[in-house]
Amino acid sequence: MDFGVVLQTNPPAARTVQLAQLAEAHGFSHVWTFDSHLLWQEPYVVHSAILAATRRVVVGPFVTNPATRDWTVTASTFATLNEMYGNRTICGIGRGDSAVRVTNGRPTTLKALRESIHVIRELGNSRAVEYNGATLQFPWSRGSELDVWVAAYGPLALKLTGEVGDGFILQLADLDIAEWMIATVRRAAEEAGRDPDEIAFCVAAPMYIGEDTPESRAHMIEQCRWFGGMVGNHVADIVAKYGEGSDVPAALTDYIAGRTGYDYNAHGKSSNDHVDFVPDQIVERFCVLGTAEEHIAKLEKLRALGVTQFAGYLQHDNKEETMRVYGETVIPALTPPVTAKR
Repeated sequence: MDFGVVLQTNPPAARTVQLAQLAEAHGFSHVWTFDSHLLWQEPYVVHSAILAATRRVVVGPFVTNPATRDWTVTASTFATLNEMYGNRTICGIGRGDSAVRVTNGRPTTLKALRESIHVIRELGNSRAVEYNGATLQFPWSRGSELDVWVAAYGPLALKLTGEVGDGFILQLADLDIAEWMIATVRRAAEEAGRDPDEIAFCVAAPMYIGEDTPESRAHMIEQCRWFGGMVGNHVADIVAKYGEGSDVPAALTDYIAGRTGYDYNAHGKSSNDHVDFVPDQIVERFCVLGTAEEHIAKLEKLRALGVTQFAGYLQHDNKEETMRVYGETVIPALTPPVTAKR
């Protein structure tokens, strides 16, 4: 299993770069950042600084979208960063959430998402592509490599992911929901004639290392309750589209009954003051909280379901310590030892 961290590009940018360097030092393979250019600093500028300050980690948005960014510009950014830093980028993409909603926009259609994935991937891999009636290719790009991982929740988006995604991003760590969604993506891949084992499966959720005490548990839950509110935005869209009696697991849809609204100015913040509708049980199910042993136990179960990467959100007050314990205990427990060649 690979491990990533998910950061917000809050100023100062040097702090984000420092956290990325710590992640690399502690053995994380990926550094992801939010992509909402109005709420936080421009991620691709920060990505360049992260890549310059590190040597190994793969860097990308978690996640970008086809609405607020021109697809060819997005692809050019990745191809440029790959030329500068040696094929160390990755593209996480979805229909759009905070980046579009903060401007009163709407997520894109699945058709647009599918088309954007194709355009970005072909150009980002130094290949030609048909776009708007023209054949496009970066004449300066040679040997660029870019995978496109798709963030999805609803049945049709999961189907699309299985059909065209290099990877699947699931932004919650609930075991029952993960099992259903991974199976749905794998089935769609098989029906499309693809090998589902070639798809990366990334589960992303807040990770918080704490003590085995009631006080510590309560603090961890409060620090991560924002995540249930963020997921609730996507769940509300699913319920609106498919109804409450859809195939989507009730564990994902039932808890939003008390949801009354959402302020994107508090998006992804532990201080979010309008997520009281998210019960403690949902925070526990959606996140990875507790001692190192608790983290290892839950991640082993996710790995058994087919998860190939866990990406931990670090929007809380214990970033450095959580990464340290992961580097010293959690990651080694879930990473096979390297056998020296003779």
